[in-house]
Amino acid sequence: MADLPRGTVTFLFTDIEGSTALWERDRQAMASVVARHLALLDVAISAQGSVHFKTVGDAVQAVFPTAPAAVAAALAAQRALLTEDWGEVDPLLVRVALHSGEAAPDERGDYLAAPLNRLSRLLSSGHGGQILLTQTVQQLARGALPAGAELRDLGEHRLRDLLEPERVFQLLHPDLPSEFPGIRTLEAHRHNLPLQLTPLVGREDDVTFIQTLITQQGTRLVTLTGPGGTGKTRLALAVAADLSDEFPDGVWFVDLAPLTDPALVLPTLAHTLGLRETGALSLQDALAAFLATKRSLVVLDNYEHLLAAAQLVSELLTSGPGTTVLVTSREPLRLRGEREVAVTPLAVPGVQHHLSRAGLTQNPAVALFVQQAQAAKADFVLTDDNADIVATICRHLDGLPLAIELAAARVKVLPPAALLSRLEARLPLLAGGPRDAPARQRTLRDTIAWSHDLLREEEYILFRRLGVFAGGWMLPAADTVVNSERSLDVLGGITSLVDKSLARQVDEADGEPRLAMLETIREFAQEQLAASGEEPVTREQHAAWVLALVEQAAPAMYGASQRTWWERLDAERPNIRSALAWFEQTADAERAQRLAWSVTTFCWLRGYHQEGQDWLSRALAIPGEASPATHALAVLGLGAMAVFRGDNHAAQAVIQESLAVSREANFAFGVAIAQYTLAHVMWAQGNFDQAMALGEEAILGLREVGDAGRLSMVLANMGTFALFNGDNERGEVWAAEGLALYRALGNR
Repeated sequence: MADLPRGTVTFLFTDIEGSTALWERDRQAMASVVARHLALLDVAISAQGSVHFKTVGDAVQAVFPTAPAAVAAALAAQRALLTEDWGEVDPLLVRVALHSGEAAPDERGDYLAAPLNRLSRLLSSGHGGQILLTQTVQQLARGALPAGAELRDLGEHRLRDLLEPERVFQLLHPDLPSEFPGIRTLEAHRHNLPLQLTPLVGREDDVTFIQTLITQQGTRLVTLTGPGGTGKTRLALAVAADLSDEFPDGVWFVDLAPLTDPALVLPTLAHTLGLRETGALSLQDALAAFLATKRSLVVLDNYEHLLAAAQLVSELLTSGPGTTVLVTSREPLRLRGEREVAVTPLAVPGVQHHLSRAGLTQNPAVALFVQQAQAAKADFVLTDDNADIVATICRHLDGLPLAIELAAARVKVLPPAALLSRLEARLPLLAGGPRDAPARQRTLRDTIAWSHDLLREEEYILFRRLGVFAGGWMLPAADTVVNSERSLDVLGGITSLVDKSLARQVDEADGEPRLAMLETIREFAQEQLAASGEEPVTREQHAAWVLALVEQAAPAMYGASQRTWWERLDAERPNIRSALAWFEQTADAERAQRLAWSVTTFCWLRGYHQEGQDWLSRALAIPGEASPATHALAVLGLGAMAVFRGDNHAAQAVIQESLAVSREANFAFGVAIAQYTLAHVMWAQGNFDQAMALGEEAILGLREVGDAGRLSMVLANMGTFALFNGDNERGEVWAAEGLALYRALGNR
């Protein structure tokens, strides 16, 4: 539209604070008030030579050719709104936000430019009666503010769904209120939402629709469904971030992709919420008690392979009346009250008419392609020469976000025309796919295959071998597992895979990046590994690395680096599960039991009692023999887990079995630890004298063995037992020695 500005423009957004509640209180009065409020806004906007181009409910969006004009309109509008008598709905408080950037209107007179994403986030962080500006507006309007106006620097804030923090300013004027609570940013809310590396593209309407389901329609279970690669997780994270104001007790993201056993959904969820098992309360009951009085949003990501545990979600909703659950899955959970929202691919440009370059930039699929292409090649721009080619690429990829991301990453080496020619040569093969597979799913698979086929031979080998890692890897681990012949450039190869969007950095620990593959891509890598004939060797190397890692970590559970190891093993739990599965498959009882025993203390300290018990039970069930010492420790671990869970009757039998095996094998360490664990059981059963005798023997045994870490724990706990038993002399001596050892070891 010719009358709307383009180029560097300034947008003004408004909305009414608490409008939903106001509408519910008196719809007739609110309708009249909103009409008057829109008229006042229009007067202020038109006085600066502009018009508002869009109304969303009771929110206004306007655009100005200059920042000073937008600031003047914002001030005039807010002054008029604050002095108006709103009658029964008084006060009517409106928040206003301003941001500048490059944009052009489309054929409908709408703007879908990137700056609007940031402006929406800024607006939602403000308060009624407040005017917020980004640093871009501050710089453009500096020296041309309305008379009496000035700016207050509110500092840098991480706005929801945005990677880069924004420096925010508040417009001050004698006629405006100046003191407000801190702006609502992610830092102000309890959550564990991962930081998103790029703005969400093309899903604004989906976000609004899902938010409406939850906040206005009261839907407590929403499941986002669709094939892999449609962006279900990304959409769920955006919704969760925007709803953080609605859930004062927290917004919690639970990644279920690494799990293979439905029984692990409950402990994984409980751990995310900071809950642990106790002898007095089952994990299910502890979760119910925790949620009973909370208003929380729980995001359960990648549920499709764990549908046997779908009933858990129903129980969550029943036990927590203030809990809302947002699920992503390739299929619905089929529970009562569930609202399924199909996440479709992004809209692509139509073939029936030619769109201008400016028009194409407003298309969601094209906008995503450009965003990802610029991430791979900073100087990539959409031009009149390549715009139609990019549009055709997006159509070929059916608007699938993951497929677009994979393709766009290739512009680093292939210009769009070459990219399209390769896609056109590849995609006809889709007709040969399974007849019962959705077409778009086959497109995604073929796109991954196409991107994979462009790898160099060394990258191809590295890619398929890295598929053995569940839940990600650190660089040293990758070098050990996939490069045993020392012929691969692991660092260079992984860097290349990241550049090609076939791997991504997900975290960082002690300066080392942690990397992973999207599950869809990892599934493809595993298929390639199996087809190569290298799977047995690679899985064996992976399992051996996991075993070495947990055996290195076990003694460190009592030392100065314990927290580092807790966090490391937390991250490696999916790999531990995978290694145990390999030992089961190969009937390797010895290494399976060593693995399960080595993580027993970790599972105890971190509250993974159920999973630790499952690992030990599975290891002990493997046919084949383990050494007496290994077997004794695995059995003892099972007993220890029973103690942790408060099942002392079951614990006593298996601990006594472990003690007998250790004695027969002259395994002094096993004898001492079994005696100490049995002392716990005796104490719980009221056999105090027997508990003290067993504990004293355990202390003597551990002194002889020289295990300072476990000795420190035994001394401290037996000191406590002695004091409770009235044996102050031994209690003080043991507790003091245990404390001294804790300090010497750096165990806090």
